[in-house]
Amino acid sequence: MLSELDRILEETRKDKGIDKEVLINALETALVKAALNKYGHSLDIEAQYNEELGEIELFQYKTVAETVTDITREISIAEASLIVPDAEAGEEIGVKMDVRQFGRIAAQTARQVITQNIREAERENIYGEYKDKKGELVTGYVHRFEKGNIIIMLGRYEALMPVSEQIPGEMFSLRDRIKGFVLDVKKNTKGSQIIVSRTHPGFLMKLFELEVPEIAEGIVKIHNVAREPGFRAKIAVESSDSRVDPVGACVGNRGSRVQNIVSELHGEKIDIIPWTDDQTRFVCSALAPAEVTEMIVDEDNRAMEIIVEDNQLSLAIGKKGQNVRLAAKLTGWKIDIRSKTKYQERSKLFKDVLMKIDGIDSRSAEALYNADLVSIESVALADCEDLEEVLGVSNEQVQIIIHSAQKLMEAGVGTDVEAADTPAEAAPEEAAPAEAAPEDRESSQE
Repeated sequence: MLSELDRILEETRKDKGIDKEVLINALETALVKAALNKYGHSLDIEAQYNEELGEIELFQYKTVAETVTDITREISIAEASLIVPDAEAGEEIGVKMDVRQFGRIAAQTARQVITQNIREAERENIYGEYKDKKGELVTGYVHRFEKGNIIIMLGRYEALMPVSEQIPGEMFSLRDRIKGFVLDVKKNTKGSQIIVSRTHPGFLMKLFELEVPEIAEGIVKIHNVAREPGFRAKIAVESSDSRVDPVGACVGNRGSRVQNIVSELHGEKIDIIPWTDDQTRFVCSALAPAEVTEMIVDEDNRAMEIIVEDNQLSLAIGKKGQNVRLAAKLTGWKIDIRSKTKYQERSKLFKDVLMKIDGIDSRSAEALYNADLVSIESVALADCEDLEEVLGVSNEQVQIIIHSAQKLMEAGVGTDVEAADTPAEAAPEEAAPAEAAPEDRESSQE
């Protein structure tokens, strides 16, 4: 072991990426511990690396004494002078120990300490190298599979892609090259662990940044990303340069750029949406390829009721509600979608119910409906001044209307209509705020 120490240290440094000094310290610590275990923990023992000989030397420090009373701690002047010719009583000198005396247990102890120190050094190396790479794209190859998780080799280090961070339906084989998004770098008792993901919205953002120079240069900005990994994604982009079309930049010549990303994601469809401060316009773009006919905006609740032609309803909703769900996530608005026919039927039903209230004719019902007072309950609980303004009637007439509405509400009139009013809707959930955004059209990679 000792005669080839330098070679072993160099090979370990290259293989594990651990500094020679760290390895030497590990060896010194291991040999001291082994010696103390063999000869007793009360001894004063030190290890030193002899660079000329290329070996670790052990020294037991003893006090030079004229009369030796404790051979484990003292050395006679005669013996000391063989080591240090001018040794004097009271001095401390190091007596070189024969490491070959160590038995199997001592060697095993040394091996354990060395392994532990190397593991700790590896842990620090991994953490130090990757802690600042969180949120970055990395490339490696598939090394092995563990209970559905993929172990990826990133140079000298392994990374873990849990099942939850894998795109549904994707299949990889051993040695396949694979890209991932560094989700986290954790320290635990077994060492540092690099967690990578292919489902995180940041993965899609980084792929666009890699593929689209205008994003890397900061000309085009990604504002938001909404994904259902393996199926569909929507990305909102904006340009800081009026001469650069953000959607066109992301799509590329003949769709080359976005197609490269789609290929990397094994067919995940990507809608590129122009971002704008005009939220109604933004929501309309996010619902593409469907065309919006009309929209009713509730700013207070950040909700929109979207009306589309009957033949556009399935497009707007999407397969299993995917299109409207992603649009809601991308924009941050709750979105209710109705076909024009259903909206007109709904409108008539609600107005007919409102006309059951004393003092409400068709004109008044229209005014209430347009003011979002669409139910008997909402009228019964409305503020008198608000009703006066909406209907343009006196306070006395408003009191009659409210009293009538309260009686109808107690009788349960109109509740069947409200219960049947179930549009296709989607809440925003938590979108992935990013760094990019708009224009006046949408590109769907179908």
